[in-house]
Amino acid sequence: MQERLENLLGRTSSGWVPAVDLCEVDDRFLLTVELPGMRQSDVEIAFVSDTLTVSGRRPDPAPCDRYQQFERAQGRFSRSFRFAVPVHADQISADLIDGVLTVTVPKTGAATARRIDVE
Repeated sequence: MQERLENLLGRTSSGWVPAVDLCEVDDRFLLTVELPGMRQSDVEIAFVSDTLTVSGRRPDPAPCDRYQQFERAQGRFSRSFRFAVPVHADQISADLIDGVLTVTVPKTGAATARRIDVE
């Protein structure tokens, strides 16, 4: 609906936005991204300055004379996530299985919460 409204107003959105879940557990963050129909070579993951960026490109669909319905977004995407606690950048891992990308970001455990008494 938003995309249709932007098209009517002469604005077009570039790319698409895949659905993401970001879960924090005791020792790591788990990021899952829905990327149906994409291959490992279509996805890039980078970690710079406490920010994890997942980007890529969904290939254009096969040629078609006339679409009766066209709902699957194509083109480039990029999602970035910043972590407020230190993480092991060199131990980040990722896998893409059945169209779901799972990125595991281990915490360093260096930063801990503590109570500070006021004197």
